[in-house]
Amino acid sequence: MRTDILGVGFDDLTLEEAAAAGASLVEDQGFHYAVTPNPEFLLAARKDQPFRQALLDADLVLADGVGVVYSAKLLGRPLKGRVPGIEFAQALMGWMAKHGKRLFLLGAKPGVAELAAANLRDQYPGLILCGTHDGYFKEDEPVVQAIRESGADVVFVCLGAPKQEFWMAKHGPATGAHLMVGLGGSLDVFAGVVERAPEGFQKLGLEWLYRLMKEPKRFGRMAKLPLVLVYALAGRIGGK
Repeated sequence: MRTDILGVGFDDLTLEEAAAAGASLVEDQGFHYAVTPNPEFLLAARKDQPFRQALLDADLVLADGVGVVYSAKLLGRPLKGRVPGIEFAQALMGWMAKHGKRLFLLGAKPGVAELAAANLRDQYPGLILCGTHDGYFKEDEPVVQAIRESGADVVFVCLGAPKQEFWMAKHGPATGAHLMVGLGGSLDVFAGVVERAPEGFQKLGLEWLYRLMKEPKRFGRMAKLPLVLVYALAGRIGGK
């Protein structure tokens, strides 16, 4: 049973458990997709019912942001911890490399996915990078066909929310892949184009602060994030 956090059901898993669940989905028949909601997702899903439904319909829903974990505590429904999407992807790739699974990278600016693929080949010997495509496409069918022809087992879909969630739900089954994972800007990190927050920030759940220090223009977006805690507190008081 999932844990409801402000209308979105989360799988209460550790990183290790999430990676194992992802591996099971890859081995399973049919199509599956995973999402990694952070507080911005929760705020957007409150106003966007189709987006909320796309999150609810996912086979794996992981708590990416520390704000989600704090909200869960305020609601009296604590989660085991945060499962950052990028760390879930890394754990999954480690397993894929050992089992000869095929990975397709979709998203980011032209050239970024190719650079990410080259880096990941070095980091995960045995991992088969079977294809890439940038996120600046206008027609979906050629991308679907490219994934299908690649024989990908897993696709990292990095188109930004909510586009990536809608795209996975709508087009995923036609690609022949067994698992798609919505990962936002992760390809930029894998490519080395964007630097992830230092480990100290990661452990304290302050990656958002590091990004804000690097990109002050994000302040407008970040200023809204405490709202999730306000909504969670209101939910606790209201018994919801």
